[in-house]
Amino acid sequence: MAKCDVCGKAVANGNQISIARSHVSRRAPRTWKPNLRTVRIKVNGENKKMHVCAKCLRSSKLENA
Repeated sequence: MAKCDVCGKAVANGNQISIARSHVSRRAPRTWKPNLRTVRIKVNGENKKMHVCAKCLRSSKLENA
């Protein structure tokens, strides 16, 4: 599904814990999705559309087309 083409960050699964936070509190399944953007990037002199997370865009790991 959703995955960063640079660092490989993908959907994470876990439990959402209620506000009470006691050991008997309710838990519900939830997912955390990466903050992906579709950008045009130069790869080997070729322009490509890739899905890149916001962290990779900020860290300037990529050369924009």
